[in-house]
Amino acid sequence: MNDKAIKSLGPYQRWRRRVLAILLAILVAVLFFCQSAFPPNTRIHEFVETAGILLIFLGIVGRLWSTLYIGGRKSAQVVTGGPYSITRNPLYLFSSIAAIGVGAQMGSFVIAAGFGVLCAVAFHFVILREEKYLTEALGSPYRAYVARVPRFFPKLSLYHEGDTGSFRPRLLLTTLLDGMVFFVAVPLFEVVDAAQVTGALPVLFRLP
Repeated sequence: MNDKAIKSLGPYQRWRRRVLAILLAILVAVLFFCQSAFPPNTRIHEFVETAGILLIFLGIVGRLWSTLYIGGRKSAQVVTGGPYSITRNPLYLFSSIAAIGVGAQMGSFVIAAGFGVLCAVAFHFVILREEKYLTEALGSPYRAYVARVPRFFPKLSLYHEGDTGSFRPRLLLTTLLDGMVFFVAVPLFEVVDAAQVTGALPVLFRLP
């Protein structure tokens, strides 16, 4: 595969980032007017927030694990080891898990699930675009991989270590910095909670 073909996946990846950024911006804007049915500082509210922080952490670690294997090889060869042995899109899977954690910072089960579902739906359309490109770029090895490994939800029985390829610290650092953005939700929604309690922000919806 030539360098031009390898680089041509770049627009898909930039489009993916824009979709995620726009989606999260819309969700955060809407949530300014939503509130958990469980008041702040109650046991259930705190439980949901704490579980969400753990999910954000899991999502970031999972994204780092995936990057360790993919290492910039996504459009150059079929990567089938580690997380890519059980799902074809582990980066999107772990990003969706982190998104659930972001929504959980509102202390609501419904909002947490909504964040995860909407991100997964948005990623689904990005995945379809990428799959079309990768099928053309990588040919029969990729088609065989598609036939064996599920698109999104992992099949754990397929797991094998495989080869991580060449280690690229810069890519891991970039993935880590990208993932840390999820933690911005923790102080942000604390401010939103406080503003809603004091009446500075109107509450239009209360969700369990």
